[in-house]
Amino acid sequence: MAALETSKLLDEELYSRQLYVLDLTAMQRIRRAKVLLSGLQGLGAEVAKNLVLMGVGSLTLHDPHPTCWSDLAAQFFLSEKDLERSRAEASQEPVAKLNGAVQVCVHTGDITEELLLDFQVVVLTASKLEEQLRVGALCRKLGICFLVADTRGLVGQLFSDFGKDFTVQDPTEAEPLTAAIQHISQGSPGILTLRKEADARYFRDGDLVTFSGIEGMVELNGCDPRPIRVREDGTLEIGNTAIFSHYLRGGAVTEVKKSETVSHKPLDVALLQPRVVAQGPQEADRARCLHQAFRALHQFERLNGRLPQPWDPDDAEMVVGLARSLEPLKGTEGEPLEELLDEALVQRVALSSAGSLSPMAAMLGAVAAQEVLKAISRKFMPLDQWLYFDALDCLPEDGKPLPTPEDCAPRRCRYDGQIAVFGAGFQEKLGQQRYLVVGAGAIGCELLKGFALVGLGAGASGGVTVADMDHIERSNLSRQFLFRTQDVGRPKAEVAAEATHRLNSDLRVTPLTYALDRTTEHIYEDNFFSRVDGVAAALDSFRARHYVAARCTHYLKPLLEAGTQGTLGHASVFVPHVTEAYRAPASGLASEDATYPVCTLRHFPSAVEHTVQWARDEFEGLFCLSAETINRHHQELTSLAETDGPQELTLLEEVLGVLRERPQTWQDCVVWALGHWQRRFHYGIMQLLSRFPPDKVLEDGTLFWSDPKQCPEPLEFDASQDTHLLYVLAAANLYARMHGLPGSRDQTALRELLKLLPLPGPQPLAPSFPNDLDRAGASAEFGPEQLKKLHQVLEVWSGSPPLEPLKFEKDNDSNFHMDFVVAAASLRAQNYGIPPANRTQSKRIVGQIIPAIATTTAAVAGLVGLELYKLVGGPRPRSAFRHSYLHLAENRFDCRVPCAPAIQKLHYLTWTWTCWNRLKVPAGQPEKTLELLLAHLHEQFGLRVTMLLHGKALLYSARWSPNKQAQRLALRVTELVQQVTGRMPKPGQRVLVLELSCEGEEEDTTFPPLHYELWQDSSPITRLYGALHPEPTVSTQ
Repeated sequence: MAALETSKLLDEELYSRQLYVLDLTAMQRIRRAKVLLSGLQGLGAEVAKNLVLMGVGSLTLHDPHPTCWSDLAAQFFLSEKDLERSRAEASQEPVAKLNGAVQVCVHTGDITEELLLDFQVVVLTASKLEEQLRVGALCRKLGICFLVADTRGLVGQLFSDFGKDFTVQDPTEAEPLTAAIQHISQGSPGILTLRKEADARYFRDGDLVTFSGIEGMVELNGCDPRPIRVREDGTLEIGNTAIFSHYLRGGAVTEVKKSETVSHKPLDVALLQPRVVAQGPQEADRARCLHQAFRALHQFERLNGRLPQPWDPDDAEMVVGLARSLEPLKGTEGEPLEELLDEALVQRVALSSAGSLSPMAAMLGAVAAQEVLKAISRKFMPLDQWLYFDALDCLPEDGKPLPTPEDCAPRRCRYDGQIAVFGAGFQEKLGQQRYLVVGAGAIGCELLKGFALVGLGAGASGGVTVADMDHIERSNLSRQFLFRTQDVGRPKAEVAAEATHRLNSDLRVTPLTYALDRTTEHIYEDNFFSRVDGVAAALDSFRARHYVAARCTHYLKPLLEAGTQGTLGHASVFVPHVTEAYRAPASGLASEDATYPVCTLRHFPSAVEHTVQWARDEFEGLFCLSAETINRHHQELTSLAETDGPQELTLLEEVLGVLRERPQTWQDCVVWALGHWQRRFHYGIMQLLSRFPPDKVLEDGTLFWSDPKQCPEPLEFDASQDTHLLYVLAAANLYARMHGLPGSRDQTALRELLKLLPLPGPQPLAPSFPNDLDRAGASAEFGPEQLKKLHQVLEVWSGSPPLEPLKFEKDNDSNFHMDFVVAAASLRAQNYGIPPANRTQSKRIVGQIIPAIATTTAAVAGLVGLELYKLVGGPRPRSAFRHSYLHLAENRFDCRVPCAPAIQKLHYLTWTWTCWNRLKVPAGQPEKTLELLLAHLHEQFGLRVTMLLHGKALLYSARWSPNKQAQRLALRVTELVQQVTGRMPKPGQRVLVLELSCEGEEEDTTFPPLHYELWQDSSPITRLYGALHPEPTVSTQ
């Protein structure tokens, strides 16, 4: 039975999130692939890590060179004990431990033609140009996909050569478009009308489509791809349907993706005719200049036997001279390019080129690994052909002192590769930082790895705290770099802290296993945040990000934030008084809180999501809530009069079903499951149609069953149909498990048993409620007779062992949980003519799974690390910071300067404010009364307060009666807060945050929060804080 089968070649639980990015066919290709990776410095380590986590079949490492101090700044598989050992041999064991299913080998000799015959993809990192040309020519000759990747300080390059004719079978990450069908006409052309909720705008003229699930015009089901034309009214022309059967109902139209062929030039040609990936003309000019800079660096190394010395002006000038003398570049058709060399850019590249930086390796290593997957899987468009990425904006801006050769000289320490770019003084600053990482999932692990390598918090007074309440699951292991198989079940924060410390023994990492939300503000309180220099958020929900960002705004802490979805990723930075604050998109918050109306799920589904959620609710009611209800009544002797009678009676009658006593055998469970099939998919639908017939007309003359309501049809049970059998098999096994009985997986025996069992007759069904008022009326009618019936149903389970409530687990393919949901949702979809979801889609919907892959995770973590450099380096203008966005599947890389914080003002005030400002007022000794506080705000800031709140509690309103105002005005502020909220300020709390409304404010005005200081700070006066950067003392003048 297809729905029960899983791939024997692929561990679907381990790669579950990745499968939603790639699909099963692509993953199976990846599992069979063999890759050669040459060069195991930081960049090579990143490529190796990503490929092994993602499950490539075999990875051969090649790097005979000895480990040196500068490697340790970015190569996390190596440590001080590996100095002088071959990089590849020292890396083999830790690389292999990432994924036991991947064969990791080491090749110690030269790269020869004979060696290459065994590989589908070859990757060279940190290699000389002569080696690149030699190996590239061999790969071209043998039809092997070839990649070159390199980083030099704050600049990186990537080159792809997949041959002259490389077919990409699935060019985009987007799922094939699919839409539900409302009607198809017979004619030439046939006209297909989509249901109202479908949007024809996403289909385009010439798209190829196929069809499934159509009743009546069955000739279209599974047909060869047909081209379509989109008409002005949104209908689709689908070709000749004149001789086909009459269309009855249901079905879906699905896009068939078209393959594309790309043609790459060999490296020797592409060096002089580079095709660069760029978002615009300026970016393309810069990329070609960086191309020349890399060519000049190769020449410098060939002439001198070494790279330029860190920040050596003479070496840099020589590189610029070599770049001037290079053969000019040509266009893609061989035409000369008239471009001036940006010598200042080449000079900056040369000055910092000796460095090795973890964030750069993470970014370029992620893109390189994604290109390897494209070569293997033929999924997504490869680079065409050169990618250049630079983060030279991490260096001091023009006019500021640059690092010196003396400050950047090697120290024979693990940070030498980083010191070569930023200097030893900067390294000391990094070590004294104290950072909070919120979330130890995939991005959090990558951030912690990066922080350990750069030495963030590794100094005497520094440190990193990681907060995460979750525990490690097996599906985490394909992306969350710090976790291993033996860690499954342990707290993420604790394991991540231990693993990070192993990467850098000087770094103290404190794990906290509490969520950071409103319920833990007594843990993450004022004193906690006073000891934090910045926050890095690696969270998977907009609501969680929104809360953490609000805490950062409250405490004036910089926030580094990143997120991914499939091959889409972003990294952002929010700096107090410099940039805007983080704002979660309203659509994102709304989607996380979205629920489906009960009546839609129960009676009027119109989308596949409705059917899957209905099936998930079915599981919860039948196999969890029912058992808990029965156990509760028996153990606690709960009075039946105190229960939700109608709901419990309906639930328990369904759990009892056609049986009259507790099941005793496997056959009893099958009888129950068959009866419930009939109840749900046959008699339940007939009852609904008896109340709302297909031809029912509303008072306004429209049909009751009109779009989006789909008129259902009852199903007839047929054990020869796989979905029918799967439902009974899964439901019977779950029912048996709940009652402590043995189940069965024998499908053949079940089919034979079902042939012998009579189909159950009509059963008493819960009434169909068209709206909540009818349901409320039915609840009011629950009287003594219904109470007696509920008691009788409960008696069936009296005197028997407790039932086992089944907690839904989507990732265990052997427990029948997902089998039940998939089958129930599919049958429900058949009832209503909705295209059903397959197992993978059902699991994604029911688990609200976000597609994820290791490459995107590593890339955004690297981008965060680059912004961290800017924060630690000292005050920087807004123009230095970047919000970064990438789409690895489509080769889109975009960096933007963050927006400035919006300035607010009122016409009668002489001062302005932003979201980072607050009004700071000391409580004083003795403490101020409310009257004095309001007078102070008027005198100092010109504000006439009309309303004052603490959270949701109203402390004062100018609209109150004079007597009520007088009572409140006489109270000290903390007394007033206690009286209104019933709570005193917490021990150690430094401020009370109050919100105010004032005279003359407009609808969109948001005043700065009032920080009523319970602790006296160093400022002797009340002030408006932070109108400029850095924070000044601001008056109202």
